[in-house]
Amino acid sequence: MRSVIQVSAIALAALALGSVTSAKAENIRLRIASGHPAVNTYVHLMQTFFVPEVTKRVAERTSHKIEFIEGYGGSMVKVADTLEGVQSGIIDIGGYCLCFEPSNLPLHAFQVMLPFGTMSAEKSVKLARAVYDKVPYMTKVFEEKFGQKHLAAIADNGYNLTTTFDWNTVADLKGRKLAGAGLNLKWLEFAGAVPVQSSLPEAYTAMQTGVYNGWIMFPSGVVNFKMYEVSPYYTEIGFGSITWHALTINRNRFNRLPKEVQDIIVEVAREYEAKTGTVNDENYPKQIEQLKELGAKVKTLPESVRADWATSLKDWPKEKAAELDKAGLPGTQVLELTLEEAEKLGHKWPIRYQVK
Repeated sequence: MRSVIQVSAIALAALALGSVTSAKAENIRLRIASGHPAVNTYVHLMQTFFVPEVTKRVAERTSHKIEFIEGYGGSMVKVADTLEGVQSGIIDIGGYCLCFEPSNLPLHAFQVMLPFGTMSAEKSVKLARAVYDKVPYMTKVFEEKFGQKHLAAIADNGYNLTTTFDWNTVADLKGRKLAGAGLNLKWLEFAGAVPVQSSLPEAYTAMQTGVYNGWIMFPSGVVNFKMYEVSPYYTEIGFGSITWHALTINRNRFNRLPKEVQDIIVEVAREYEAKTGTVNDENYPKQIEQLKELGAKVKTLPESVRADWATSLKDWPKEKAAELDKAGLPGTQVLELTLEEAEKLGHKWPIRYQVK
């Protein structure tokens, strides 16, 4: 027969175990945001895939509950402030374009430094993943310098040129004011155009009022922001699909999450990463047809024009690699890897850039 002391000890142990179990079940709240609106493919996928999938899997596979507070279209952070928003903890998870971080993350726009790459977003994001996996700096810098964990690389659709005027050769662009974001302005500069830094939310009004006369833009941006109304000429020049957005989470917040929730977030983020490629590729031909139906004048330039433009840029990748190397970054390594990985995926460059 058990003594009163033994019974009390068992009861206390059971009570303690219940308390531990209870403590383990957390109600987690995460703020997720982007400066871009949900009409952007990557933001739409944050809203319709990443958030519900993490929520569902946490509910199904753990004792925890997760709730996301969502803020897109600049309601929590602006397009150029998202990196800092995640770093400071204003938001927990952010999706943003690294094009707005030329000083903080100059190497992460590496695909832009090799224009006329693959127009397949699926291949672009696979290529980027190979580079991120082979060059530890690419993810470590987020943790060591900006207090956040890199969750996913994000592909954009293939870049072309929308303009308020018709054009057929690179010479036709000389002196024209054309917009871009960050490093892709160099594509315009080498073509003799006047590059103008801009962002999607202001593009329509800027072209309508003549601030500039065109935009380096993928078809989804032209459709979703109704640019075809003010720049009706959409020219498939094929600059390439660029993977230069990121999904990151504040490192301290991530480290405080239960391990099983961390694993689910990482798992879903990788699936989200792949979807930014496949969904963009599925949408591209549909959006080209949409543009035609909406009255845009869509045409594809001959390969010779593409080659002419690439030739004008032939020395730039080597210059960029040397500049990055001098700054202590693995510029040559990353650009060489990008060229090689693209070729492994079947891409043929209009001109084979030399970076060494």
